[in-house]
Amino acid sequence: MTSPQPAETRTRGRGTQTATLAEIAREAGVSAPTVSKVLNGRADVAPATRSRVEELLRSHGYRRRRAEASRSPLIDLVFHELESAWAMEVIRGVENVARDAGLSVVLSESAGRLTPGRTWADQVAARRPHGVILVLSGLDESGRALLTSRSIPFVVMDPAGDPGTDVPSIGATNWQGGLAATRHLIDLGHTRIGAISGPSRMMCSRARIDGYRAALETAGLPVDPGLIVTGDFHHEAGYRQGLALLRREDRPTAVFAGNDLQALGLYEAARELGLRIPEDLSVVGFDDLPVARWVGPPLTTVRQPLTEMAEAAAKLVLDLGRGEDPVAATRVELATSLVVRSSTGAPAGT
Repeated sequence: MTSPQPAETRTRGRGTQTATLAEIAREAGVSAPTVSKVLNGRADVAPATRSRVEELLRSHGYRRRRAEASRSPLIDLVFHELESAWAMEVIRGVENVARDAGLSVVLSESAGRLTPGRTWADQVAARRPHGVILVLSGLDESGRALLTSRSIPFVVMDPAGDPGTDVPSIGATNWQGGLAATRHLIDLGHTRIGAISGPSRMMCSRARIDGYRAALETAGLPVDPGLIVTGDFHHEAGYRQGLALLRREDRPTAVFAGNDLQALGLYEAARELGLRIPEDLSVVGFDDLPVARWVGPPLTTVRQPLTEMAEAAAKLVLDLGRGEDPVAATRVELATSLVVRSSTGAPAGT
């Protein structure tokens, strides 16, 4: 007679041991159905009991067997903010893959936080999706343990910080993009080049500004801290910080705006001050959103392949859900490329 399979397998030291839900329940002082409720994200469990059971699941390294983890036909897509054309490009990419796989997409927003809260994690555990994609966001240790114990795979797209070597992630060559944007302006003859960065807490923002600095230093130009201002990747920041840069007596003749939305805000600031683009001011963005082609003048920008990045993230999370080995592609960076349009030219008087 075949003996029943254990609920999970864990490794401790050099040996492998097994633990059933009944054993975990006994340690927690609850019934096995209560442990099952916690695993399934049910709300009818007291908070103290839930915490005790979760801690035991985590300490045992519990991982639900894929065969017993019945999944809903969903992919969870989580944004730290959901309010721009940037997000629409990401949604389009995930939808492309989900549609082909016969799945639907559930959208969530963490209200600007870089890690979604425990309530969200419990809801995901209850939904049991095929996988989770976190955009410009991440998971804290308890959130990771919760998804891992339910065998819910997750991928981080464009991680805000270093996600860790064991977290699958999809990004873009942000440093190279910042370098290419600034080199383009230098090649046109600009020597006073400003920059509007994104939030310093975001890895992509820091990488773009590092590329900007590298281009200046390689060309033998000084990096003037007064020409680098901090934004938040939104239109208002581009306008506000653009005014600050352009009102300087020694204003820059060109600005790397950090992303397209800030570039559009900079356009508004330039118009308000009576400056023409590109005759008086050259502007380079980052992302290549559809609007970059429509504004006047059309925006020179660094193309970040957002739709392709989202498609890659969705394919990876589905591969992980099928148990395919992700080691060779744990961290993937897609190439950026400079798209030259009409917002850049030689500085006046050259």
